Amino acid sequence: MFTFAFIHRHRTVVSPPIGALIAAIAVAGGASAQVGLGLAPMREELNMTPGAAHSGVLTLANSSAQPVRVVTEMLDFYLDQTATPQFGRDYPQESEFSCRQWLVANPMEIELNAKAQIPVRYTVRVPASAEGRSYHCAIGFTTQPRADEVKAIGLRTAVQIVAAIYVVVGHPAPEGAVKDLKLEYLADAGAPGWRAVVTIHNWSLMHFRPIGDLDVLNPDGAIVETAHFAPMPVLPKRDQRFVFPLKLAGGTGQYTLRARVDLGDNEIQEATALVVATKPTP
Repeated sequence: MFTFAFIHRHRTVVSPPIGALIAAIAVAGGASAQVGLGLAPMREELNMTPGAAHSGVLTLANSSAQPVRVVTEMLDFYLDQTATPQFGRDYPQESEFSCRQWLVANPMEIELNAKAQIPVRYTVRVPASAEGRSYHCAIGFTTQPRADEVKAIGLRTAVQIVAAIYVVVGHPAPEGAVKDLKLEYLADAGAPGWRAVVTIHNWSLMHFRPIGDLDVLNPDGAIVETAHFAPMPVLPKRDQRFVFPLKLAGGTGQYTLRARVDLGDNEIQEATALVVATKPTP
């Protein structure tokens, strides 16, 4: 157990919109009804050795009343400062831990009937030269206009759904620590308030998913609010912020933030920080 012996005062930030694994994007194109894609599983965890191959099956489903055309892509991903996954065709900063080039899927283009589902087969081939560590990549499915929609005029909704793939080569151990705790004031006019931010540092070659709680204590030491860590990964060799919206029903004043968390090594780490909640002057 360790303690951060410092006081963080608020700072004004603008709360960014929170994304999700399923992204709906309005673009110019043909008019269409509501499109809904389902995918199972949405995460695969694979333990492999250098030179090995693994094949699996994802089930892609169309829950809408209209047929859809879907394109399959191999993607990189990372988590941003709000712990929201960001997916893309190539993120150079992820190259050291990316398994995107090891991954193939079939079919790459899909015509999926209304209320139907289809198996999508994928294979991961680990190079013989792969170093022992965890790797991450993804398979994305994005709707595209069908042939009869291309010349139509109106608004089309494109939907993307993604399966995250984690490949662990060898036996890398998770190693990390709670690096920082602080309180931030949100200047969003729609919902002003506070949020706690816990920064976790992962210095290892293995991703892990923190499990634990963040407690807010009043000056008497009583817990006035508790929030749970979301089951999101901290990817290798980076800092990851976990954001906890708070009610702070006690209003402005002094509080203690206390994080108790297991980083995957079956050891509970505890860190505390004394914070002061004060609203900024206009």
